[in-house]
Amino acid sequence: MQQQNLANSFNAAIEGFVYVFKSQRNMRLHFLMGLFAVLLGIFLNFTYIEVMVLCLTIAFVLFAEMFNTAIEYTVDLVSQEYHPLARIVKDIGAGAVLLSAMTAVVIGYILFTSKVGIRMEDNILKIRESSWHITFIILILILSVVVLSKLYLRRGTPSRGGMPSGHTAIAFSIWTIVSLLYPNSLVILLVFILAVLVARSRVNARIHSLMEVFIGALVGISITVFIFQFLRQ
Repeated sequence: MQQQNLANSFNAAIEGFVYVFKSQRNMRLHFLMGLFAVLLGIFLNFTYIEVMVLCLTIAFVLFAEMFNTAIEYTVDLVSQEYHPLARIVKDIGAGAVLLSAMTAVVIGYILFTSKVGIRMEDNILKIRESSWHITFIILILILSVVVLSKLYLRRGTPSRGGMPSGHTAIAFSIWTIVSLLYPNSLVILLVFILAVLVARSRVNARIHSLMEVFIGALVGISITVFIFQFLRQ
């Protein structure tokens, strides 16, 4: 392969960035959100260090998106037919983008809330006093536990089948939340019936076994009660 000079290498790099920007919707979204974050940071009088951290975080997300695109095209070039390993490679690349985006959200939250005078201690207190925030935390935690359990046991997919039943866990978690927040016997009974119907539908559709549904209900109830006891003590 003929070695490119510096100018050609620079042009090739720009063409690569432009191609990903034009062809990938997520790249355009990440770039525009990053640009807005930088402009907002300048408006809020970020320090040089804070601007550097923000720019590095945005660049990290964009790099992950470009790297994921390169992986996808490389896999398609090597194998046009479906292969389980090719899907795994693409999923890993997409996971890298997701991880970088989640990290960027956390860093951005810390930077911007500190600038507008919101302290972390105040946010924690608001979370502990807000049923909506607690419910959101519980549902995210249950989804995380379900997905990690399925990945560890290597049974089913994150959204279908495997141990435990995620739909059942969420359904019985909602029933537990309603039971703890709204001590109305009729409402509790109706939500319980809905949770049982969700669990029954997973068994009848042969997506989950009876044991997977039972463990899912147990996971949903136990995590919900634990979080409520921990945050409301």
